Amino acid sequence: MPPIIAGPIARRVTSSRLVLWLALSAPLDLRLYLYRAGEAAPLLTADFPSATAEQVRLGEHAFVRLIDLQPAEPLPVDELLEYDLRVTPAGDAGSPGELLTKLLPDLCYPGQARPTLVIRSQLTDLVHGSCRKPHFDGPDALLRLDDLIGAAPADPMSRPALLVMSGDQIYCDDVAGPMLAAIHQVIERLGLYPERLAGATVADSTELMATDAGYYRREELLPHSSANRALQDIFFGGAKKPIFTTASAHNHLITLAEVAAMYLLVWSPALWPMIHLDRHRPPRPLPAKLAARYAAECPVIERFGDGLARVRRALAHLPVYMIFDDHDITDDWNLTRGWEEAAYGHPFSRRIIGNALIGYWLFQGWGNDPARCGELLEAARRCLPPEGSERPAASTEPAPAADPTPVPPLATEPDNGSHLHDQLIDRLLDFEHWHYSLPTSPKLVVLDTRTHRWWSESSLAKPSGLMDWEELSELQQTLMHQEAVVMISAAPVLGVKLIENAQRVFTWLGLALLVDAENWMAHPGSANVMLNIFRHRRTPRHFVILSGDVHYSFVYDAVLRFRTHTPLIWQITSSGLKNEFPHALLRWFDRLNLWLYGTSSPLNWLTRRRRLRLRARRPDGNRRRRLYNGSALGRVRLDASGTPVDIRLLTADGGEVAFPKPP
Repeated sequence: MPPIIAGPIARRVTSSRLVLWLALSAPLDLRLYLYRAGEAAPLLTADFPSATAEQVRLGEHAFVRLIDLQPAEPLPVDELLEYDLRVTPAGDAGSPGELLTKLLPDLCYPGQARPTLVIRSQLTDLVHGSCRKPHFDGPDALLRLDDLIGAAPADPMSRPALLVMSGDQIYCDDVAGPMLAAIHQVIERLGLYPERLAGATVADSTELMATDAGYYRREELLPHSSANRALQDIFFGGAKKPIFTTASAHNHLITLAEVAAMYLLVWSPALWPMIHLDRHRPPRPLPAKLAARYAAECPVIERFGDGLARVRRALAHLPVYMIFDDHDITDDWNLTRGWEEAAYGHPFSRRIIGNALIGYWLFQGWGNDPARCGELLEAARRCLPPEGSERPAASTEPAPAADPTPVPPLATEPDNGSHLHDQLIDRLLDFEHWHYSLPTSPKLVVLDTRTHRWWSESSLAKPSGLMDWEELSELQQTLMHQEAVVMISAAPVLGVKLIENAQRVFTWLGLALLVDAENWMAHPGSANVMLNIFRHRRTPRHFVILSGDVHYSFVYDAVLRFRTHTPLIWQITSSGLKNEFPHALLRWFDRLNLWLYGTSSPLNWLTRRRRLRLRARRPDGNRRRRLYNGSALGRVRLDASGTPVDIRLLTADGGEVAFPKPP
């Protein structure tokens, strides 16, 4: 087992803080070396022993670890910095250890001796993307980031300042059969902790992995007893789909071990050589149709794994910031008040959602802003040793190894382990600081549009606002007196009007879940407050809004109507990294939207954005299109005032698509 099974991923990197994320197979003492480029003597060194590490143990051979360096003096900016790690088995002071560059020689670009980072003084160049589904049958646009850095690895100003991943970094709710098979092999290899499942038709994770319904039939495991008939009606009624997304919920991830294994497999190549997928022999006997599906998905998953060494290298060289959208947890997550009451009111659905949220925090959210996560770290250390074993009090020592004996059947009352697991989920569901900002110039503000929803007061079935009044008020205070801001919203603030109005019609019919009616204009309260923020005289004069979610890409320039001194707003949407919208359907949406909601159309006055004047940019100047459909990584260059001077897509097939300024 390699000592480092994922990472290092550069996370929060500023002149006052350097954060690296790793996943390890054993407790390790780490020493960080930071160099100016080309110098033999380190600029500084710092020790991070395992005994006092910021880490959480998830299994016999699985530790999630954060290196959080806060130097006494500010780190140099706008120059190339190199780093290395000396890796030593915990407590083995006599071992010389191994350097990261020896353990992972392919982590460096040709001509480089060590991985590199650049701390930019100005946020003038950044890349962004979302929606990376492993079994989408197409190339992975995240590989373009490796091309971008590798083109000039020694030039500190040629690479972007940072990468923003604006949602759906993994798909918990839409999983291919071969990926689920790989996940289960990782669970066995790493000894990821077992788990009891209250309220389910299977007692625990061991039974889940053994049941025939575990592959392509997991929707059968949702509550369905007569006592839960009303709950099941909510799950399957109206939109005719379970609470755990659409028809793609057949392999929905359930346990924390499954979620953790998924993250390790989408971010690192280290475990893939240990995975054996036989397209002719699925893990469970399957009907002919499903067996054929499994066989067809195998080569797609194998191709995805082939590119992960380049993904790992790129993420080690560029600061990465992340935020969840729905698929990181489950489709339609918190879409309506009725959805929330059903999902959180049942122990099984609450556990599934909670496990995905634990996974998000450990693998994504923790590195965004470690200063806010101390309470969660202590809770996780206390709650996540293997269930059924004696649980230690909160401590800096690693958790004990997993008990190799099977988990006993679920008792009438949950044992101490299940209770503590649920306590951690409660803490995460109550956590209020998933949003964050960076002290860059212009300021980067990342919105949480999922856990502070503005409920509809008129109906349980109507879509909630993406942020409630309190959070929008806090956002306005964050933006006060800023000349420019880069704002990250998973869903576009200014979306395609035709699609939004189609979702509005389905909402009137009580079918909001059917069309995923999640857009900023769907709820009058959140829509009006966000539009008022644009109109406020003390909020920024330049808004650059980066979004994903929708599986197509577009750029809008917007100004306020009838205002001489109006803020300039750019809605820049890049989606997805490895996903696309149905092509024929999007072509019709694009044409109809242009005909019905062109710049001079009177129908614009019937929308909530009537006080905004929008102009759509044409991809590559194409007169017939406003929407681009294809897997791509977005890149935005800004001038000193925060104005975008170059907006383009780096497409997964190796090309580029520019969005020039409209004439």
